[in-house]
Amino acid sequence: MDNAWLVPLSMLLGGVFGAGVVLLVVTAERTAHAAAVAERSLPDGVAAVIATMHNPAVVLDPSNTVVAASGQALAIGLVVRRRLVHRELTDLVDHVRSSGEVAAEDLELPRGRRGELIGYLSFRAATLGNRYVLLTADDLTESRRIDEVRRDFVANISHELKTPIGAIGLLAETLVAAADDPEHVRKFATQLITESERLAALTKDIIELSRLQSVDALESSEEVSIDDIVHGAIDSNSVVAQSRDIELVRAKKSRLRVVGDPGLLQVAVSNLIANAIKYSPDHTRVGVGVRNAKGFVEIAVTDQGVGIAEADLDRVFERFYRVDPARSRATGGTGLGLAIVKHVVGNHGGDVRVWSQPGKGSTFTIRLPEADSSLTAPLDEQFEEQRA
Repeated sequence: MDNAWLVPLSMLLGGVFGAGVVLLVVTAERTAHAAAVAERSLPDGVAAVIATMHNPAVVLDPSNTVVAASGQALAIGLVVRRRLVHRELTDLVDHVRSSGEVAAEDLELPRGRRGELIGYLSFRAATLGNRYVLLTADDLTESRRIDEVRRDFVANISHELKTPIGAIGLLAETLVAAADDPEHVRKFATQLITESERLAALTKDIIELSRLQSVDALESSEEVSIDDIVHGAIDSNSVVAQSRDIELVRAKKSRLRVVGDPGLLQVAVSNLIANAIKYSPDHTRVGVGVRNAKGFVEIAVTDQGVGIAEADLDRVFERFYRVDPARSRATGGTGLGLAIVKHVVGNHGGDVRVWSQPGKGSTFTIRLPEADSSLTAPLDEQFEEQRA
């Protein structure tokens, strides 16, 4: 008899629980029905077009509920639970709905739901029929980044060109003034030649770097012998090395091959060797090693030079960045050599790494995918292998 009160209590709790479940089901059905009605009331074909659009695009009803959205709009986090995430976009939609006019606005918005990346997007909003507003966007993030890089590059070039051009002008004026003094004429003429060579080297590297950034930089790719690349790069630096009694130690023949542009690859390896010579004391050695590393060909250039501080290691491949500006001016460096190496290797599907310690020297290592001989061999050779 003491437990008789449990029966009505359990019935009451069961009733409350059942009512809650029913309420949730009804609410879900109503939400789904409302969405379905909204989507069905869209003009014919609009939902299908929006779904297949590559750019972010959404359609909103009078309550600013998103009734159709492209995959890109969802991917970059513009829409969550059928609502626009950013207040700026809601304000833009409300303005279009009240004015009836097309509106456009460029906005810098967090990309993704966590907001960790900033995106630059150009939005356009317009009425769609009597009830809806269509909101589309062009992602300008990459184009903005390229524009910033281009502006920085132009600014850097202008700064770098000022020094040799100014020096050439000053030396020319001084040379004219010293026309009656043969000793001074020879001195200033020698300096003039040095500055003109520096200007020519800088112009050459700028043209080379611009060519590497074009889409057709590797249109002449072929299977290339690494031994030939290393041999050519060492030969191109042998005269400078001999003038400073720096021994160039080359690797044994490896017979390794990669696919790429032989001219560009030789430029990359040659730049590393030239850089090693510039920053090495006289009477030392620069070694060039080659090895196979799990499907990659590694070309390592090691010197016994001044080394690079850890704080500078992440920046040595930046355009015009110099660890020691005074030494670079003295050696005629342009600050583009390592940037060119990075671009060449990146265009060939590889990467370049650096190890260095101040006072102990540096090792720069190029890693390139090894050529698959079964894919690059002539067809008649492949047939011969199959017969064998």
